[in-house]
Amino acid sequence: MAAALARAAGRAGAVAALALLWMLLCAPRDAGCHPLTVADLFDRVIRHSGRIHSLSTALYAELEKHLPLRDNKLGRPARKCHTSGMLTPNGKEYAQKIPREELTHLILKLLQAWKEPLSHFNQHIEHHQELPDDSLNKAKQISNMVHELKTGVEKVTEKMQSMGIISNSLNGMASSESTGLSISNEANMMSDSDFIHCFRRDSNKVQSYLKILKCRIMPENSC
Repeated sequence: MAAALARAAGRAGAVAALALLWMLLCAPRDAGCHPLTVADLFDRVIRHSGRIHSLSTALYAELEKHLPLRDNKLGRPARKCHTSGMLTPNGKEYAQKIPREELTHLILKLLQAWKEPLSHFNQHIEHHQELPDDSLNKAKQISNMVHELKTGVEKVTEKMQSMGIISNSLNGMASSESTGLSISNEANMMSDSDFIHCFRRDSNKVQSYLKILKCRIMPENSC
């Protein structure tokens, strides 16, 4: 039964990823598929990141409720987040000073840094019998949605590059693929509650940086 549910969740995640990809390519109109503007693309990835942050907030509350002692180790200092070594701007004022290409790269880097750890977290959390199915489903959903969001941000990046909004220098920056792998072991050492707390923090950063990037590219939005 558990295996069947896992396969169903995997299929649902794949369908959702394809749906997001289609939404990032065009908008349905009476005459068929209408190409999306950069503003449309940003709106979609920002909404998607908002849903991820909301899910992680709900999951964090559930972990605190159902795993209060053994796994959350109350009474000890929280572990430092595995992404703490990344230089990320604190506050809108500092983020606005970063070149567009670097801010875009930072968003992708943060998303990549969570892909592998979230996959391991899903495998680990399934062994918690005290957690309700809804919590397990939230964890799987978050992992799938992070993958979808990274794909979406890559599509937005390609669109901006093709329009000359940002330079192709982003392609020459250090690959973010190795980042997630190099710090995943550190992430796996955290308690479940600490892990989701850190993810929630970074998902909020991603959403904020996406909003700032959109505003800098389209200042007519007065934000």
